Amino acid sequence: MSVSIKDVAARAKVSVGTVSNVLNSRDRVSADVAARVDEAIRDLGYVRNDAARQLRAGRSTAIGLVILDVGNPFFTDLARGAEDEAASAGYSIILGNSDEKAEREATYLDLFEQQRMRGVLISPLGDITERLRRLRDRGIPAVLVDRTTADPSFSSVSVDDIAGGALAMEHLVEIGRRRVAFVGGPMTIRQVSDRLEGARRAAARHAGTQLEVVEVDALSVLAGRTAGLEIIARPPEDRPDAIFAANDLVAVGVLQALVMNGSTVRVPDEIALIGYDDIDFARATVFPLSSIRQPSSLIGQTAVQILLEEAADPTVEPRQVVFQPELVVRQSTVTAGNNAATSPA
Repeated sequence: MSVSIKDVAARAKVSVGTVSNVLNSRDRVSADVAARVDEAIRDLGYVRNDAARQLRAGRSTAIGLVILDVGNPFFTDLARGAEDEAASAGYSIILGNSDEKAEREATYLDLFEQQRMRGVLISPLGDITERLRRLRDRGIPAVLVDRTTADPSFSSVSVDDIAGGALAMEHLVEIGRRRVAFVGGPMTIRQVSDRLEGARRAAARHAGTQLEVVEVDALSVLAGRTAGLEIIARPPEDRPDAIFAANDLVAVGVLQALVMNGSTVRVPDEIALIGYDDIDFARATVFPLSSIRQPSSLIGQTAVQILLEEAADPTVEPRQVVFQPELVVRQSTVTAGNNAATSPA
C-alpha cells in the first residue's frame, strides 16, 4: 500500500501543510519539526509524487531531448553538455533516441507533451515546424539542436554544415585529390544534405574536380563498411582518390573496408579519407581520421540556456546560434611528409 503525505503528517504529529513545507520550503520550518518529519518519511518509506506535484504546478523540472542516434558519440557528447547545463539550473534531461525514425520521434514528442516538460530540445529528421508550434501553444518551448530552422520564430543551435562540407572538400583538393566520393545518407537528414551541398559548392570552384555520391541508408559503421567494400571492389581506375564521409562513424566503417579483408588499398596514398564530427574515436583508429570538428558539448549547453530563457519569458526574441566548424587533419588524409595546414588534433 502506498504511503501518502497524510500518513507522514500523522506519524510526525504535524499538519499536511508542514510536511509540504519540509519537502518544498524547508526554511519555513524549525529544525526540530523538520527532523520529526524526516524521521516519519524514513520510517514509512514515503516517496513524493513529483508527477502530481508538477501537474498541480503546471510545469516540470525536466527537459526532453530527442536525438537522432544515441549510438553516435557526437550526440552522446551533445547530451552530456545539455545535461550538465540543465543540472546547474536545477533541471533534469529526459533523453529520447529517435533512431532516425519519424514514428519514434513523434512518439517522444507526444510523451514530452503529455508529461508537460519544461521544454524540448530536438535534432529532427525533417521539417516538424507544425508539431513544435503545437508544443509551444501548450506552453512548452522548443529549441532545435544541430539543425537550423527556416522559421525564425524558433530558436536553434547548430553548426554551419554547408561550410563544414566545403572545408572538407577544400582540404581534399589542397592535397591534390580530384575524384572524390561523398559517402552518407539518408539524404532526408538535413545535416547530411547540407554537408553534401557544401562539398558540391567547393568542388565547383575547382576545374576538373569530380564528386560522386554513394548514398547509404544509415550513418553507421556498418553502412560505411558496406560502401567501402563496394568502392574497393571496383577496378582501380574507377575508384575515387578521396572519400568524404558524412560522419565519423561512416568514415570508420569505410576505413575498415579499406584496410581489412586483404585489401591492398593504401591510405592515404591511394584513397584519402575524411569524416565529420571529430568524435574521440576518430584519433584512435588504425589511421587516425581527419575530420571536421563540431563543438558538440557546447551545442547542448547553449541550447539549454536558450530554452530556459524562453521558458521563463515566452516573449524573449528567438535566437539562431550557428557555430563554425573546424578542420582537424590527421593521418588518413596527410602523410607525415605533407605539410598541409592542420588544426590541433
